[in-house]
Amino acid sequence: MPAEFNKLGITFQYPDNWELDEEDALSGRRSVTVVSPGGAFWSISVHPGSTDPVILAEAAVDAMKAEYRELEAEITRETVAGREMVGYDLSFYYLDLTNTASVRCIRTDRATYTLFCQAEDREFEKLHAVFHAMTASFLNNLKPPKSWDPRRSERNGPE
Repeated sequence: MPAEFNKLGITFQYPDNWELDEEDALSGRRSVTVVSPGGAFWSISVHPGSTDPVILAEAAVDAMKAEYRELEAEITRETVAGREMVGYDLSFYYLDLTNTASVRCIRTDRATYTLFCQAEDREFEKLHAVFHAMTASFLNNLKPPKSWDPRRSERNGPE
């Protein structure tokens, strides 16, 4: 049975054997992280709705480049739960292991969100579906955009 986080205007499900880290939220930042038993993590941060998601994604890459000089970053767009996100797929070395990370950003009517996940490559492959499921659970819990029309939902197809 998955656990559920529902605070800060953020709702998502995560594996019940993962550890919830609310330290950032408790210190006043609107961010929460869940950590796998193997050390992989998935994190979400809330920013003002006026924040450009492309600039947020680029800032995340810049921060990672400052930490990992040999970082490789590939720009990407991904649609999850019918919502398009912008971001980067990242690859870098840490403690002589190759690591994979992804940063995805999305702007909604309420806020702009940054979703970040990271793991050692072999663990990332195993957990990719879990990261995707957590992201989908978050996106599925967002209110529909103001322009959303249930007659035009994916289920019904375009008019």
